Amino acid sequence: MQSYLSCKTWCGYCKSVKKLFSELNVSYKVIELDEEKVICMDLIGDGGEIQSTIKEWTGQSIVPNVLIGGKHIGGSDAIMEKHQAGKLVPLLTEADAIANASAQI
Repeated sequence: MQSYLSCKTWCGYCKSVKKLFSELNVSYKVIELDEEKVICMDLIGDGGEIQSTIKEWTGQSIVPNVLIGGKHIGGSDAIMEKHQAGKLVPLLTEADAIANASAQI
């Protein structure tokens, strides 16, 4: 199952989550909402339209907005809290979104 990270290129919180996911070897797709044309899952449109649709699905309009294994996880704070509590890697592993289950940073 794929993980998705909706972001804006300038957002420091988004960059932090991207960095953590890269360090953990997470398989994920980034949806940069501030790019001219956004392709997200089965949607194609401008970033504002995609962000509105994601908000309808998740109830969250801020970025980053993280979905793992088809489940909405939350933003940067939720991801970092789960990681610090040792719950992120098992969640990613269960969703087949992590290459190395022993990756603990």
